[in-house]
Order: sequence, then C-alpha cells, then structure tokens
Amino acid sequence: MRPVSGRDAAEIAALKADPREYAMMLGGVRSPEQATEELAADVRAWGAYGIGMWSARDRLTDEFHGIAGIMRRPDGRGMALRFAFETEARGRGYAREAAVAALHFAHERAGISRVIAVARETNAASSMLLTSIGMHEAPELAFTRDDYRMLVFVSEPSLYTVENWHWDRSSQD
Repeated sequence: MRPVSGRDAAEIAALKADPREYAMMLGGVRSPEQATEELAADVRAWGAYGIGMWSARDRLTDEFHGIAGIMRRPDGRGMALRFAFETEARGRGYAREAAVAALHFAHERAGISRVIAVARETNAASSMLLTSIGMHEAPELAFTRDDYRMLVFVSEPSLYTVENWHWDRSSQD
C-alpha cells in the first residue's frame, strides 16, 4: 500500500464508477470528475492530517486492487476506515490486510485514538471484516441514511490486542 497519488487516477476513477464496487459507499457511484476531485482531496489529506487513503497494489506486479485508508467523514462522525476493492480482488484477503494496516497506522503512527467504520446493515461481508479485525459494533451510534440502517463500528487502542492484528511489522514501510 502507498498513499494515493495522481498516478492512481484512472484506476480509482474506474473503481468508483463501477456500481459493483462503489454503490454502497457514502455518496455512491462517482463520475470521473467527482473521482478526480476526491483524489485531490485525498492527496491534500495526507498533508493536512498525516493520514489518508492508500492505493492497494500487488507487491510483485504493481497491479491495482483497490483503496483503503482513513478519512475524516463529511457528516462529522470523525475519522473513519474506508475500503473498496475491485470485484476480481475480493475473497483474497486484500481488504482485511489493508484495513488492518490502515487501523494500525491510524492508532500507532498517527495517534488517532478513535476510528469508526460505517457499513449498511445489509452488508454482511463488511460487517464480518470489521469485527474480524477487532472493531466493535456500537449500536448506540447506528443511524439511517437513504432508508438504509447504517451500523457503526469503533476501534480504539484499548479495544484491540496484538492477536487481533496479525500485523507483519517487516512490511510497515
């Protein structure tokens, strides 16, 4: 994983334009212009907050698989874990590995004490992934958006243990 950059623009735009990958994300499917604007904002976030979105790529081939990272939610709920992967990349553990790395970075490197993640109640795959990496559902924070019940998961340094992470420290940098 590496911070997103202009080099990722075409692949990120394609990911965000595909309803199989992006329909359930906050704001839904994006136009090429929206994807470009968001990429610019993601690049700026690295400078402003020292954290942001990463491009997830194969270590050997550099093939793009998706994005993951931490961003400030536009609805004021705080810093949030987000991830989206190409359909062809699903089921290979990439999203889990990227989510673990993003949370680890947020807590250990960026000093963010509380990270949330939001998933539609009907999105069982995301809910299972979030709990598998040590995030805990916070029923009191659930809300409704566009007639969908949205579940909120929380990660705080005190809530996870090394066993939750399966973090390979040799791949940190």
